[in-house]
Amino acid sequence: MRAPGFGEANLGAMAGAVVGGIGGLFALGIAPAIIARNPSYLVGTPLLGLGSLLVCGILGWLLGGQIGYRIGDRLRSEKAEIITGGLSGLVPVILMMLLGWYLSAR
Repeated sequence: MRAPGFGEANLGAMAGAVVGGIGGLFALGIAPAIIARNPSYLVGTPLLGLGSLLVCGILGWLLGGQIGYRIGDRLRSEKAEIITGGLSGLVPVILMMLLGWYLSAR
């Protein structure tokens, strides 16, 4: 079993980057949209959304590449690598959602 290099491209990394990037684009706007009951707040801050997309996409790539590869190698399944890579990409998205909730609830 070979350990993946830091930032190495694999299926888990790509799945994590996709989930992290798309989720990060809307992560900061979810809490204000729920609180105000106005869906236009999802894209109310486009520059912060773009920054969140970049941060969550990069962290999703790194986490998905490490965790997804190891689980996929252990189970000998590419599907498991893609699924765990995508779930690992949700970690930075959830952290950004919590940050958005904290900032909008104050």
